Amino acid sequence: MSPSPIDKARIEAAVRELIAALGDDVSRDGLHGTPDRVARMYTEIFSGMHEDPGVHLETQFDQEFRELVLFRDVKFFSMCEHHLMPFFGSAHIAYIPDGKITGLSKVVRSFKSLAARPQVQERLTGEMADLLMDRLKPMGCAVVVEARHMCMEMRGVRAPGSLITTSALRGVIKDREITRNELFTLIAGGRS
Repeated sequence: MSPSPIDKARIEAAVRELIAALGDDVSRDGLHGTPDRVARMYTEIFSGMHEDPGVHLETQFDQEFRELVLFRDVKFFSMCEHHLMPFFGSAHIAYIPDGKITGLSKVVRSFKSLAARPQVQERLTGEMADLLMDRLKPMGCAVVVEARHMCMEMRGVRAPGSLITTSALRGVIKDREITRNELFTLIAGGRS
């Protein structure tokens, strides 16, 4: 495994400077290990920045299945690139194979790789749909993301519990109303 291109020493120095700029003392008991902890945290939560999310979709199998495959309620965390604050929620990812399927975990790994970088929800949603179309060549796909944004809940408008929903539809899922209806019925299934 190659070393991370993330510069932990620079992150630590920046966090020390941030703490000082806030008027606190980085050497006090509660803060003296914070720069290191933040650097390790950023290395983890931004691990997708230097990874090809499509590599997971290279595992494919010939399968004459041309019906909807839905990954419902895929929990995720990401960081808003505008404020470097978390957003998190559930993704619903679907595709209709055209003779090829992929391993079940592979779609989730690809999505989580895309989420593990500075993001905006709209781009994350579209990037995942485009990745599926490019790598799996399905008849169609859909990505629906529902998320809470701490940059909206903790600051600014201060709207706790607000849920933002984005969608990206491609191919037959976008073009066929009956297929879209099936998808959204399956996504809503089991909810009260």
